[in-house]
Amino acid sequence: MDNKKVWFITGASKGFGLSLVKQLLEAGQLVAATSRNQQELIDAVNIQNNNFLPLQVDLVNESSVSLALQHTYETFGKIDVVINNAGYGIGGAIEELTDKETRQAFDVNVFATLNVIRFVMPYLRKQRSGHIINTASIAGIAPGAGFAIYGAAKFAVVGLSEVLAADVKSLGIKVTVVAPGAFRTSFLTPDSLAMTANPIDDYTDVRAVHTKYLKMDGEQAGDPEKAAESIIKIAGEDNPPLYLLLGGDAYHRALSKLDALHDEIREWQDLTCSTDFELDLESK
Repeated sequence: MDNKKVWFITGASKGFGLSLVKQLLEAGQLVAATSRNQQELIDAVNIQNNNFLPLQVDLVNESSVSLALQHTYETFGKIDVVINNAGYGIGGAIEELTDKETRQAFDVNVFATLNVIRFVMPYLRKQRSGHIINTASIAGIAPGAGFAIYGAAKFAVVGLSEVLAADVKSLGIKVTVVAPGAFRTSFLTPDSLAMTANPIDDYTDVRAVHTKYLKMDGEQAGDPEKAAESIIKIAGEDNPPLYLLLGGDAYHRALSKLDALHDEIREWQDLTCSTDFELDLESK
């Protein structure tokens, strides 16, 4: 990587975030990284130099996010790439999850992302440059049974990213939403995946999906180091994609969803279009 950039990365103490921080620091980049526990982040990265700014941040707290971005800007003089990576999975049918559990999932997966965007935009607008990369999931395009709340949260990230890209394009700011499939990270461990504590017996299909999914831990096809490399690569592109799918499973799930949407929309075309007002051709 030829040019030094300033990167702001959330959820950096494990998974994609940790891989990104390590690769970027090894490449001589300037990295501000956040975690709920600063010491845990420092220990996980295990690289200490002036290019690394570890930050303890509560992403759901607006003041905490604002101060972290201010600290980053004052330390490095600019912010080039923002990677909203923090998040966690949640499994269970809708009625199996409490309102509190559901809102917490949206707080971390959606509202934390919005907080970072809201408070970084003044810096990026002033620069007339920058790249915001939001980590969603293939579940935000083609969700699976048993993960309704997770899918809903990631759908929100996909949707807000699409509109954000349109809103900031004229300001010279780029946006990419990343939709990974299954990668060999800690995502399937209790630290990153919350499962319903109140399972209902009738949801036998949901339990079967959860059991199958949890057995994948450590055997996922996706390589997180390659994923980090891909994210870094698109941050160097003049015209980066709005969507970056990661993993062969994500690719095939997305295409299957597109085919299903196309077929069903076409099948019900007549009924869909019948709801328009009829044109009075004789008065024309």
